[in-house]
Amino acid sequence: MILTLAIANYRSLRDLVLPLDRLTVITGPNGAGKSSIYRALRLLAQAAQGRVIPSLAMEGGLPSTLWAGPESFGRKVLSGEFAVEGTSRSKPIQLRLGFASDDFGYLIDLGVPIPSATVFGLDPEIKREVLFAGEKARPASMLLDRHGPALRVRDANGKWIDRPTHLAPFESVMTHYADPRSAPEVLSLRERIRAWRFYDHFRTDAGSPARQVQIGTRTPVLADDGSDLAAAIQTIFEIGDNRAFAAAIDDAFPRSSVCIAVEGGRFSVEMHQHGLLRPLGAAELSDGTLRYLLLATALMSPRPPELLILNEPETSLHPDLLPALARLILVAAQRSQVIVVSHARRLIEGLQAGPDSSTIELEKQFGETRIAGTGLLDRPVWQWPER
Repeated sequence: MILTLAIANYRSLRDLVLPLDRLTVITGPNGAGKSSIYRALRLLAQAAQGRVIPSLAMEGGLPSTLWAGPESFGRKVLSGEFAVEGTSRSKPIQLRLGFASDDFGYLIDLGVPIPSATVFGLDPEIKREVLFAGEKARPASMLLDRHGPALRVRDANGKWIDRPTHLAPFESVMTHYADPRSAPEVLSLRERIRAWRFYDHFRTDAGSPARQVQIGTRTPVLADDGSDLAAAIQTIFEIGDNRAFAAAIDDAFPRSSVCIAVEGGRFSVEMHQHGLLRPLGAAELSDGTLRYLLLATALMSPRPPELLILNEPETSLHPDLLPALARLILVAAQRSQVIVVSHARRLIEGLQAGPDSSTIELEKQFGETRIAGTGLLDRPVWQWPER
């Protein structure tokens, strides 16, 4: 389980360290930084897939994603005595992301390229990557340390061994040094991160992939766009907990059920609702009904992930459906660690009933995202290594 998430200099997240629980709800007003935390988690996952550099470039590169305020705030600024003013930079430009779990942790430090060395000016460069054990990246806990093009790993006796590499500034050790013999921890952590699942604003318009007839193939994991909904539901029927899935549908839509129509190897979703003489096809379902089906299918996967992240799952749902969705998420949190980003009070209240749940409320101060009601002494232990 991930215990700590750390983000520095990404959008409004100047220096944020979050404690995570089995079920963590992240909430706050619009513009408080909830979506930035979700994006930062996606960037961490993309580091394990070799896509963190192009993803940042698509956001406009470091100039568009870096914290836009000063490096720090003085006491007189915080008290309102002085206005916020720019000062000379004393530290290198750094966008840093990292996490610590109950066994391994990982962090990545990204910076700007040398202008004369490349015309790919929007591509940041990986300056440092560290794989470590424990709660923070102390020198004694580091298992792998990539510093620019140089790479060293610890052997079985705890001794540092330099490894010759040809890592380019845009290549991560997670994709180019996952060696099962010399760095098995990297390979293990990479595969775990790649299994993280993100679900964010399923399309439910008339052209939504979830409304279309699909080629059927066994699908234990719902795609992030819901395009294989029918196949994923049928997979739950055959190898998952079909009774629990049926109960989740009945909980939200009393005396209703879902079935999959199959014709010539093509699958389509149908829903039987009480009082109707025929089932409704996916194209006929309301946006909220279809979204609930998508969320139920994602949450009841026969292959639950270690980490599941939901971004504003309440979108398009009627408030009366939120208690049922909360109960569904609480069940999923028994099998996976779950992070929910939401501002729907009724959903949040339902999730707070969970035994291992915690709520993080964000606020903005001088444009910076902070955890409401906490100070520096309340944040988890974390340490960024120097470049």
